[in-house]
Amino acid sequence: MKALLLVDIQNGFCPGGNLPVPHGDEVVPVANRLIEDGGYDVIVASQDWHPENHGSFASQHGGKKPFEMGELCGTPQVMWPDHCIQGTPDAEFHPDLNIDAVDYIQQKGENPAVDSYSAFRDNDQAAVTGLAGYLRAQQVTELDICGLATDYCVKFSALDAIEMLPNVKVRFIEDASRGIDPQGVRAAIEEMRSRGIAICNSSDILSD
Repeated sequence: MKALLLVDIQNGFCPGGNLPVPHGDEVVPVANRLIEDGGYDVIVASQDWHPENHGSFASQHGGKKPFEMGELCGTPQVMWPDHCIQGTPDAEFHPDLNIDAVDYIQQKGENPAVDSYSAFRDNDQAAVTGLAGYLRAQQVTELDICGLATDYCVKFSALDAIEMLPNVKVRFIEDASRGIDPQGVRAAIEEMRSRGIAICNSSDILSD
């Protein structure tokens, strides 16, 4: 079984959102082509879904500004702008994304005491989401990952996928993803490659 994981393709991470990834909306038509013509048996999507008092928000730390470094539960933490708050338009999927074709949505980031970049577990790795269990139940053997942002949620999702689903072949789709920092994107791709994750483009998949 072949699965596609769409990571956080939400208004909050696209232009006009509270934490926009540069050109984040450009992944939407690519993702839609993959959904329609990629030959996937299972399509899943993650959704950042924060409470309004989430500890990763700079607004929860007096004197801290967005993108400064701080601490959350004793560990270093980027202080983010308030984003993807549960039930707000910022947290909704991009309106042009073909979300009707998605079989399973995994919400994440609901615990205010810890951030959750990965779609599979919290950053402290103490609490897992249901995504790995769902993919195992579907007998997935191949998993392609793309979305927002390459250097954060996509990277951590891919790294957790190869660790938590050791018998699954994992690929990162570069042109269906965008990142926050160009240097961070390059480092993320190299880290994924070094861990055995294949790097590909949508054309490699659509031409199969």
